[in-house]
Amino acid sequence: MKCMLKLTAALFLYTFITPAAQAIPVIEQAQLANGLRVLLMQAHNVPMVSMRLTVPAGSRLDAPEKGGTASLLASMLTDHTAKQDYVAWADMLDAQAIRLGSGASRDSLSLSLTVLKEALGEGVDAFSEAALNPGWSKKRFALLRRDAVSSAQKSLEEPGVRAAEETAAVLYPAHGYGHRSGGSVASLSRIKLRDLQMLYARQFKPQGAVLAVSGDVTMKELLALIRPRFAGWKGAPEVTLKATPEPETTTPKNKHISMPTRQMTVQLSRLGPSRYDKAFFANMLLNHILGGGGFSSKLMGEVREQRGLAYGVYSYFIPLAVSGPFVISLQTRADQAGEALAVVQNVMRDMYAGKITKVDLDAAKANLTGGFAHRLDSNGKRVGLMSMIGFYGMPLDYLAVWGERINAVTLAEVKAEAKRFLAPKEWHIIEAGPIKGE
Repeated sequence: MKCMLKLTAALFLYTFITPAAQAIPVIEQAQLANGLRVLLMQAHNVPMVSMRLTVPAGSRLDAPEKGGTASLLASMLTDHTAKQDYVAWADMLDAQAIRLGSGASRDSLSLSLTVLKEALGEGVDAFSEAALNPGWSKKRFALLRRDAVSSAQKSLEEPGVRAAEETAAVLYPAHGYGHRSGGSVASLSRIKLRDLQMLYARQFKPQGAVLAVSGDVTMKELLALIRPRFAGWKGAPEVTLKATPEPETTTPKNKHISMPTRQMTVQLSRLGPSRYDKAFFANMLLNHILGGGGFSSKLMGEVREQRGLAYGVYSYFIPLAVSGPFVISLQTRADQAGEALAVVQNVMRDMYAGKITKVDLDAAKANLTGGFAHRLDSNGKRVGLMSMIGFYGMPLDYLAVWGERINAVTLAEVKAEAKRFLAPKEWHIIEAGPIKGE
């Protein structure tokens, strides 16, 4: 209890003394003999350390009809270990104020740790035990799967979830990205404990993995802790990140999902840029102008502010190992859905035709660069960014030159990306809500 109070106090203190704007700290790099890449960003203002281990075991590798396998594996790894059952494990973590987390995305599976500097040794012990000594309790697996099924069942009441499921299916009909990482009621029910064990055995390897660390620790201290604990971890994954197949472009579809709601969720989607796209920063600015910039975006201005047709409207793209989804989403009254969609398509059509001004671009640049410091104002955020940099093989100066890359984008480049992505006829349209006419 005492350790937990210290951790809570440290987190509270961290929130208030971390500067909103600061120079980008250097990312240090090391590599263990087994191939594990280690990235560190030192931050000594508060005695805390966070780390994240990322491996190429994401949901795209879930077995057919068993979506959610990677997500369940992530939950199992932090639930208990081969040495300690659930109760003993939870008691130990609580006593040492060790926070473990886990999750799976389309490309990766990750484990995370947050701990006070004074308990860093115990924290790394627990972290390595969770990663390298999984406990395959049939009872705990059954409970975790039941909870996941229950959560998936509950989520079916949410139009946004139903739309997201259908969007994944139409964008990636024959690809590992074609289901939500958390799985569905049907797919989760098919998963067996053996499926988790097989995914772990094939993909949970040090080669291709990244350990990102931020906090009150030096590289010398860090390596002294992790080398002996991870030395026995060996091998390479059967399927590498580079082996991710490119998805095929599909014919745009319109689909309505009937649900007992008064509001309509409308989701437009198409394949977007990958993490390695040469025009990545131009696309970031394009999306910010379109609908990613909140109330300053064109979609918000035209759909909500000018016409009051939506409660919220926004756009985003998810950069993955290959082309990720580019999505526009809005929520509105069912009787206004058609009009709201038409306005969205008009905004897209105008931008596709080149109606983007230097004022639009300069405002987007100022907004993105002005808020960049907030992307680095906690150990957790820094660890997340470093994990992305290491896992996708971005240069170590990625954060240091981020602002320069944004400011170097020209209006012509943004217009070119609008021409590439914003033709309305190339987007799928999914509606989730009441039956039309009701």
